[in-house]
Amino acid sequence: MASLGFCCPTNSFLFSRSSLVNHRSNLQTRFIVSSSTSSSELVTQSAVSGSTERPRTSLGLKNLTEIFWVDVHCAEGRPLNVGLQEPVTVGCSRLEKVENVAVRVELSNGCVGWGEVSVVPWVNWNQATALEEVRKACEFLSQGSPVTLNLVLHQISEMFPGSEFASVRRGAALECLRPSIEGIVFVGILSSIYREKSKEVYGSESVSIGENMICTLTKEVPVRAGLEMALVDAVANSIDVPLWRLFGGVSDSLSTAATIPTTSSAKAFDLAAKYYKLGFKTLEIKLGRNLNADIEVLQAVRAAHPHCLFILDANEGYTSKEAIEVLHKLNEKGVIPTVFEQPVHRDDWRGLGDVSNVARHKYGVSVAADESCRDLTDIKKLMEENLVDIINIKLSKFGVLGILEIVEMAKKSGLELMIDSVAETRLATGVAGHLAAGLGCFRYVNISAPSLLSEDPVVGGYEVAGSKYKFVNSRGQGGFLKWDIFSW
Repeated sequence: MASLGFCCPTNSFLFSRSSLVNHRSNLQTRFIVSSSTSSSELVTQSAVSGSTERPRTSLGLKNLTEIFWVDVHCAEGRPLNVGLQEPVTVGCSRLEKVENVAVRVELSNGCVGWGEVSVVPWVNWNQATALEEVRKACEFLSQGSPVTLNLVLHQISEMFPGSEFASVRRGAALECLRPSIEGIVFVGILSSIYREKSKEVYGSESVSIGENMICTLTKEVPVRAGLEMALVDAVANSIDVPLWRLFGGVSDSLSTAATIPTTSSAKAFDLAAKYYKLGFKTLEIKLGRNLNADIEVLQAVRAAHPHCLFILDANEGYTSKEAIEVLHKLNEKGVIPTVFEQPVHRDDWRGLGDVSNVARHKYGVSVAADESCRDLTDIKKLMEENLVDIINIKLSKFGVLGILEIVEMAKKSGLELMIDSVAETRLATGVAGHLAAGLGCFRYVNISAPSLLSEDPVVGGYEVAGSKYKFVNSRGQGGFLKWDIFSW
C-alpha cells in the first residue's frame, strides 16, 4: 500500500439563527436511527450508544437531498491498491494493478459512507494527483458548516465541474485550454492538427484532444463521483435505508454480464467456458485489434458458450466500413452480437450513424455509444440524431447525480441504457449496482470488474452468486474497508 492518507476532523457547528438550529434539530431527530450491528464500519459506536430502534424510513433521493442536513465530522482519502489476476487494457492504458483512491466520510451522528475514485493513469493524472484532489475536498467538507445534502453535492460539483470539458468544440477550445495546464503549447498544436484532420475525415470540427488531454480536463469527474458515493452512502446509513431503495426501490438484485478482455482465441475460449459454468448468460468481449483475429475470438467464445448473448465492444477500433464488414462476416458464421459497442472513433458521428443504420435494419443488432458519450452535449446529439440505440454510462464518468440526470433524458427519448464498470473494487460497483437495481431501467449491466482482481479488499456489501448480485444489506451500500490496515 502507498503511504499517504489524511483525516480532517472538525468540531460540530450550529447555525446562529435559532430557526435554522431548531429545523436542523428536528430533522436529525427524525432521521438518525440506531443499528443492531456491533462490528460494522457503517455506523460508529457513538451513533448507536444509548439509542433505540425506530421504524425504517424510505424516501426518494431527490426529496432527501432537500431536507437532510449534512454535518461532516471527518473526511479521509487513502490509496486503494489491489492486484489484477492479469493485465487489463482500459482505453489506451494497460493496467498491471488497480491504484484507486478510497474515500471515507463520517458524519457528526457517527454514520460512515464510502466511495471510490477510479484512477486510470494518463499524462498529468495518476493516484498521487487524485489523492491530492481528494485531500482538498475532504478538507473542505470537514471544515464546512452543516448544510443540506443538496447544497453540499452542489458545492462538490462546483469544485469538480467535470465532463462538460471532455469534448472541446470549435471556438470553445481556447476557452477550455487555459495556460495553467501543463503542456498547453504542445496540446494546442495537436488540437489544431486534429481539428483539420477531424474536418477532413469526419466532416466535423469537433475536437477530441485524445486520452492524455481529456484526463487533464475531466479528472474532476471520478473525484466528484467518489465523493458523491461517500456522501450519499453516509446519509443512507443515517436513515437506515439501503441505497437500492433510496434510488427507487425497483429491485434488490440484478444480473450482470462478464468481460472477456482483449486476448487470444485460446484464452477467450477458457474464459467463456468458465463463465458458462458460473451461469453467465451475457459476455462482453473487448475487440478492435485486428479484423480476422477478432472473428477468431468470437468463434472461440461461441464454441465454449454456445447459447450466450454477447456484447461486442470495439473500443473505437474500426472504421465504419470495417465495422460493417465485421457484422457481415459474423452474420455469415452465425455469431451475430446482441450489442455492437462503440464500433468507430468517438468523433466519427457520421460513421457511427452509418453503422447503426446497417446494424439495425439488416442484422437486427443494437449499437451502443461509450467513448462518444463524454458529456450531456454528446448525449443530446446521440438522442436527437438517432445515432445509436443504447448509451453506456459509467459511475466514474458521470457521478451519481449525472447518471440520474441522464436516466431522465433517456426516458423521454426512448434510448436504452447500459451501465458498466472500469478497474474498480466492490466499493464502486456496489453503488453502481444499487443504483441500477433501484432504478430498474438499465437494459444491460456489466459491473463485474471486481472479478478481475486478485483479492477483494471490501468487507460486507452485496452477495455474489455467479452472474447474480443481491443487495442484502439493511442500509447504505453495505460494503466498507478495514481502514486500520491501509497505511498512511
